[in-house]
Amino acid sequence: MDFNSSSSGGGGNELHNNQFYQCEENKPLLGEMSEGNKNAKLGAGPCKRSLHLCGSSGMRYKLLHEGDIQVCVVKHPRTFLSKILTYKFLRRWEPHHLTLTDSSLTSATPTGYMETSLSYSSIEDLQLLSWDNAPKYCVQLSFPGGTVLLQAANSYLRDQWFHSLQWKKKTYKYRKVLNNPSRWDVVLKEIRALVDMALTSPLQDESIHQAPLHIISTLLAENSNLSAQDHENIIVAIAPLLENNHPPPDLCEFFCKHCRERPRSMVVIEVFTPVVQRILKHNMDFGKCPRLRLFTHEYILALNELNAGMEVVKKFVHSMHGPTGQCPHPRVLPNLVAVCLAAIYSCYEEFINSRDNSPSLKEIRNGCQQQNDRKPSMPLRLLRPEPPTPPEILVELERNNNSANTRRKGNQSGGDSELNLIDCLLVSPAINTLSIQLPAQADRVLGCFALILQMLSDYDDWRPALASLLQPIPFPKEALAHAKFTKELKYVIQRFAEDPRQEVHSCLLSVRSGKDGWFQLYSPGGMACDDDGELFASMVHILMGSCYKTKKFLLSLAENKLGPCMLLALRGNQTMVEILCLMLEYNIIDNKDTQLQIISTLESTQVGFRMYEQLCDRQRELKELQRKGGPTRLTLPSKSTDADLARLLSSGSFGNLENLSLAFTNVTSACAEQLIKLPSLKQLNLWSTQFGDAGLRLLSEHLACLQVLNLCETPVTDSGLLALKISSIKQILAKMKNLKND
Repeated sequence: MDFNSSSSGGGGNELHNNQFYQCEENKPLLGEMSEGNKNAKLGAGPCKRSLHLCGSSGMRYKLLHEGDIQVCVVKHPRTFLSKILTYKFLRRWEPHHLTLTDSSLTSATPTGYMETSLSYSSIEDLQLLSWDNAPKYCVQLSFPGGTVLLQAANSYLRDQWFHSLQWKKKTYKYRKVLNNPSRWDVVLKEIRALVDMALTSPLQDESIHQAPLHIISTLLAENSNLSAQDHENIIVAIAPLLENNHPPPDLCEFFCKHCRERPRSMVVIEVFTPVVQRILKHNMDFGKCPRLRLFTHEYILALNELNAGMEVVKKFVHSMHGPTGQCPHPRVLPNLVAVCLAAIYSCYEEFINSRDNSPSLKEIRNGCQQQNDRKPSMPLRLLRPEPPTPPEILVELERNNNSANTRRKGNQSGGDSELNLIDCLLVSPAINTLSIQLPAQADRVLGCFALILQMLSDYDDWRPALASLLQPIPFPKEALAHAKFTKELKYVIQRFAEDPRQEVHSCLLSVRSGKDGWFQLYSPGGMACDDDGELFASMVHILMGSCYKTKKFLLSLAENKLGPCMLLALRGNQTMVEILCLMLEYNIIDNKDTQLQIISTLESTQVGFRMYEQLCDRQRELKELQRKGGPTRLTLPSKSTDADLARLLSSGSFGNLENLSLAFTNVTSACAEQLIKLPSLKQLNLWSTQFGDAGLRLLSEHLACLQVLNLCETPVTDSGLLALKISSIKQILAKMKNLKND
């Protein structure tokens, strides 16, 4: 047969030139390392390797899974007649719809040449074929009994079939080899060859990199008793595939195990860093891939185990934000917060499970325990130990669903819910924390991720989104009752309180009515307050500085936090003194006894006495001014009507009013009946109103002192101006009647 093998045939690894490629995220890790790790060496060589990719000018193809193509099978000719029948111009072609499965090439119509499937293991060679005088584009598949020819419609489709078949065949081979490992040095070579094959393939499909990762992931899951050196060698070998792909779940488990067992390994630093960076930048939902979150969690803890400790973690967080003032990756912050929240919850998971008999995260994930198999939830009871034991608060489990306190609490809340932890803490004002002792490892985890939250709050561009994410208080109640945690979190809340942006400090309030927010938790008497109300005072100061709902906020303080406000004012806090003065000035407090108590509190300190005197002086001046005739200047808001003006002028004395502005209001000539009652009026601004001729005539007859009148954009006509002119002449003549002729 006159076959000419193309120069691009063979195994396909010589199709393109080698090109060095290094991902930007695979740069050396977080700057300087601790001294203990500077001289560490890997047995498998350096972690950054040259990756062989297709040249920039090479064609790219999508992996084929099925398609229509012409098929011809040529068996080995043994006689002269069979040679004539297999001649290229006498061959018979059959149309087939072929499917490329994981193990064989099958036809949708198993008849003729494709009556049986063609296994990839039986294919000895693949080649691209062409004829000199015939425009046929074929792929030759050699097997022990002959040759299978696949004819495509054009050269591009032929090359796509060739590379797809080559990929399927090699993947099948590597899957068989790695499913039955004998020697790990051979396995490691096969893994490197598999990785190189994926990197050099001209196929452009996400499965090209995912398939080798799944093969290696299955291998590691079935061989868990590997040495630490084998772990590192395999991780280094597959590192190039992870630069642009998330690791599959089983591989994440393998990485987590390595982070826990060898946190100081240089593999964690040089290989895992770009992988975690990509996860934080591109992951959209940890709920769909929780093991990615767990891997990120273990990686951060491994960084924390280095000699530099939290300094390395800080550099990692800074690298995720970037050197500029604005982080270019919008998914980094919510992903980091999700990792921190899950890590903090895990610190209290055993404590929570032991107290409320709820399923653990592992049980929920595996579904190994049904809800109806669980015992009823048990409320908490707080007891004080008998003297002379130090005043430590104990938490005791009690199954007492008929407790009178529980019924009373349920009736007050309007439901049948049992007493929760926060309710228990508020039973006695003296009880505001629980004696929670975490294990040493959980304590280190809590400190690490609480510090990450503090670092996140230091970035101005991240602070609004962080405040919004933390506004619903997404922490377990046990964490909020733990003094160490609330002390660590206090820095974050302080940063929110110091931020001048309303979108940030407004998140200190509750997310909805009837639910406590950070403002309530860190107020005096709240379970998180440990500073005699200093943070509470700063939160009140920033919230009062906002230009919205001031009176509503004062009403809320008077109803819920009047006691803490009076206590801090009694200690000389200027912000609380101002709050109490505003409550008196705005008549927020109706109860006379409470008003007298507030006055006594103000007079007990020097700053309070001075501010209360200023309040009284202002009120006396206002009353005196009103008694003497009111203000001299007055401006009505835009859109005011005749009724609004009448209501205002009837509320007090305005005998001293000289300047009145009604510009851009909706007043008409009817308001002249009220204006003529202002005998001292000298300047009147009626710009852009509906004041007409009738009102102007009335003004000209009664307002003798009027000197300036603005009638721009009013419906006044010549008739009204003539009446005003005549009135002015009459007034002038009246003043001249006492003149004498010399």
